[in-house]
Amino acid sequence: MSAAACISSFPPPPMAAAAAPAPETTIDVFVVANHTPVTAAADKSSCEGDVVAGGGRTVRRPRAVARTLECERRVVGEGFAVRRGIGRKELDSLDPFISLDEFEFSPPAGFHDHPHRGFENVTYMLEGGFSYHDFSGHKGTINTGDVQWMTAGRGVVHAEMPGGHGVQRGINLWINLSSKDKMVEPRYQELASHDIPAVERDGVSVKVIAGEALGARSPLQTRTPALCLDVAMRPGARLRAPVPPGWSACSYVIDGEAVFGDEAAAAGAHTCVVFGGGGDGVAARATERSAARFLLVAARPHGEAVVKDGPFVMNTREEVEQARDDYRNRRNGFEMAAGWSSDHVATAAAAH
Repeated sequence: MSAAACISSFPPPPMAAAAAPAPETTIDVFVVANHTPVTAAADKSSCEGDVVAGGGRTVRRPRAVARTLECERRVVGEGFAVRRGIGRKELDSLDPFISLDEFEFSPPAGFHDHPHRGFENVTYMLEGGFSYHDFSGHKGTINTGDVQWMTAGRGVVHAEMPGGHGVQRGINLWINLSSKDKMVEPRYQELASHDIPAVERDGVSVKVIAGEALGARSPLQTRTPALCLDVAMRPGARLRAPVPPGWSACSYVIDGEAVFGDEAAAAGAHTCVVFGGGGDGVAARATERSAARFLLVAARPHGEAVVKDGPFVMNTREEVEQARDDYRNRRNGFEMAAGWSSDHVATAAAAH
């Protein structure tokens, strides 16, 4: 199955609708599934030349940077390396974000058949692609610029392998599900790069992976209200993006360097920038000497206990042990795993 604007695999659950300064782009009023848009009267607080993305809301008090983490490249297996922003000793989680990784892998590396329960798994390809196959028969390949938004819910078993020769590179994000949603039916949503809404204005281009910005809305529905933007900025370009009060927010710099908030120093490539809870949005600018590309993610926290163990993210240790027992005995969401193995396992077995 291709990644072209597909929402498939499992029966979808019902979802609620959810010098002179360089020109500054203000992304204004975004709407996500299960979230009522925040509205406010227009004001003149942004810098002259700001570009506002509809809705009449501007950022008056940009959030301060709470911490900046350099993400070192670590080889974790043959042909596989990762740069971890969230899910590390210094930042175990950022409710509801469980982990944020920039990964790269090449054949024969990959992830053979393995389970998940209790969260949403987002894969956004920066370069190359990866192939996947799960126990319901859902399979295909996503390529450069494509996104797969998988709701693991009560249980998924799948395999993920390089989709081509050479190095494949992407971003992987785990978003926790609330306790009421942890046992929902699994669901896949996929968008090819050309189906992801994109807007360009005054030196800033934005791909709206989830949520809404600059008048463009992603068709993806998220269980946890969330915003996910791929932002590219020319040297000197500026950006302001409203974030609802109380939401967690961070940026991961993919390439180049950018200055966030009132920081004096620029954050370079492979840096995770975590924003504080105050303020009403995020401000960023590319330096005069470099373009910048970064992922901006924000989401409403659950404020619940989290117990994560390998591929399972639940609220209690007992629930994690139950997930392991369900997987081991192929029940309560893992029934289709009985006697199943992915095409990747079959191919590897045939090669030997």
